[in-house]
Amino acid sequence: MRAVLRFLKPYTWLVVIVVALVSIQAGLNLYLPDLMADIVNKGIVRKNIPYIWHKGTWMLIVSLAGVFAAVLSAYISAKVSALFSRDLRNAIFFKVQSFSLIEFEKFGTSSLITRTTNDVMQIQQTLVMFLRLVVLAPVMGVGGAIMAFSKDAKLSAVILVSVPVLLGGMYFLVKLLAPSFKSLQKKIDRLNRVVRETITGVRVIRAFNKDEEWKERFEDVNIDLMKTALKVFRIASMIFPLLLLVMNLTTIAVIWIGAKRIDAGAVQIGDMMAVMQYVIQILMSFIMISIVFVFFPRAQISSERIAEILNTQPTVKNPDDPITDAVKDGKVEFKNVTFRFPGAPSPVLKDISFNANPGEVTAIIGNTGSGKTTILNLIMRFYDPEKGEILIDGINVKKMDLKSLRKSIGYATQKPVIFEGTIRENIRFGRNIPDSDVEKAAEIAQVMEFASKMEKGLDTVISEGGTDLSGGQKQRISLARAIADKCKVYMFDDTFSALDFKTDSKIRKRLHEVTGSATVIMVAQRVATVMNADKIIVLKDGKVECIGKHEELYRNCKVYRDIVLSQLSEEEANPA
Repeated sequence: MRAVLRFLKPYTWLVVIVVALVSIQAGLNLYLPDLMADIVNKGIVRKNIPYIWHKGTWMLIVSLAGVFAAVLSAYISAKVSALFSRDLRNAIFFKVQSFSLIEFEKFGTSSLITRTTNDVMQIQQTLVMFLRLVVLAPVMGVGGAIMAFSKDAKLSAVILVSVPVLLGGMYFLVKLLAPSFKSLQKKIDRLNRVVRETITGVRVIRAFNKDEEWKERFEDVNIDLMKTALKVFRIASMIFPLLLLVMNLTTIAVIWIGAKRIDAGAVQIGDMMAVMQYVIQILMSFIMISIVFVFFPRAQISSERIAEILNTQPTVKNPDDPITDAVKDGKVEFKNVTFRFPGAPSPVLKDISFNANPGEVTAIIGNTGSGKTTILNLIMRFYDPEKGEILIDGINVKKMDLKSLRKSIGYATQKPVIFEGTIRENIRFGRNIPDSDVEKAAEIAQVMEFASKMEKGLDTVISEGGTDLSGGQKQRISLARAIADKCKVYMFDDTFSALDFKTDSKIRKRLHEVTGSATVIMVAQRVATVMNADKIIVLKDGKVECIGKHEELYRNCKVYRDIVLSQLSEEEANPA
């Protein structure tokens, strides 16, 4: 909880104001039964009407002051909790942005979303109650006890029995609640994951007629969540009946004992009524504390889940003294690089060594799972290698400033990511790129071929994820985004897979207009895409089988020859 509550520090003065207002509210609430006792003892019993009016007016003023303090403290506490949760969400979001892909895979997308939204909301709700009740309840409890015993100690001794009963019952119930709340948050994660998979995979689900199976899957996790929630709130719901039972029994005991003491002349009727009010206030303070205790275990679990994110150190970090603007020419070099995913039994890349030189197109081809995309991820420092070095212009990428490194690379991902907005905004992607460069990139990537047919051209708004575009159109926008800015290294991760051969050929013929003297690394499955590359790296099961040009590899590399002949006829593939 401490890791989370530090975000309250900027609002300390507001918290102090809330505490002061709540203390005033509690003090005024404690003063009211004393005024009521005076009205009964000195006004009603003696039939002193002016005294009743005088004390009644004063009682009204005290009540209004208490209401004002309560409303103002509620407003400020709500503001503090809203500001606190805003800062906490920002901290989580910015921390997640610093994660490498390893941390994303560790937590999972659904869990990260739940922690940023639902868990923060649980803490916010508890904080509002905590600010208002954590001072009010103790002041009213302790103050009520002092005031009650000052009126009549024997009559007030009833609370010495009722309070321990309440504390024991609440302790037992809260101990039952804590593990249940932890289970509840995990099941919310599961529900979010199923909903997310259903929405993102709706086309596949419908294509395979699996709607009913996925409905059953959702129903299973939904019912599981419901059962856990019911268990939690059934336990929580026992707190209030317990409190009301103790409160009612205590009230009966006060009236019974008080009636005997009034009959004996040991206490006045007004004092007995005041003691009853103070006892009710004492027990009400425990109701307030119980409300906090009902929500506190859940907030505690949520804070631990958030602290887990905030305390996680990214495996890929900016160096202490980073080299900025280190990429001058863009020469990429792998030296005996080995990499394995966390928990994997064997490396996905083994002893990889190659050069990718400026002004050349270096293509990477190989069987599925051979590590082609992983090589590009290592260059971008989404991961760090287990062994070996990755150099750009002779400098280890681990020594480079991450932002500077990634700014020097134009990257088109294997799966195109399209954001809600216009086509132009998707290509520019928040960078300071002139319209002329955006339009040139769109023309080279053949985006204009379909954008020109739209009413607003590049300013046409497309939906989130590009659901209103075909796979090839999304790939072309992704490609245009990569080449719109002037970079030293361009990396294309199977970016041509959804394009027809004619469009593929048009783009490759014009790429040199923007890539120029830069280093181009192209991952592809199609032989036609890589045949004309200056250098082809053939991977098999994470190892480099051979490196060379198409003609050389076709003659001397069996793995490459098998790939070629699986796609082309011998006449098309044979350079001779």
